[in-house]
Amino acid sequence: MGPYEYRVEKIDGDYAWLVRIDEQIDEPMMVARALLPLEIEEGSLLICENFSYTLKM
Repeated sequence: MGPYEYRVEKIDGDYAWLVRIDEQIDEPMMVARALLPLEIEEGSLLICENFSYTLKM
């Protein structure tokens, strides 16, 4: 599945709110931070492929 591109909109404790940027989807998605790279911060760009998230360089 994927790849899909996301931007970290907000970090809220153990969760991060992601907004899809490769397609127009209005609702942000909440994802457990344990599934995301440790280096993320608000504004980071991510690629999700097969439910695996990596930082977009």
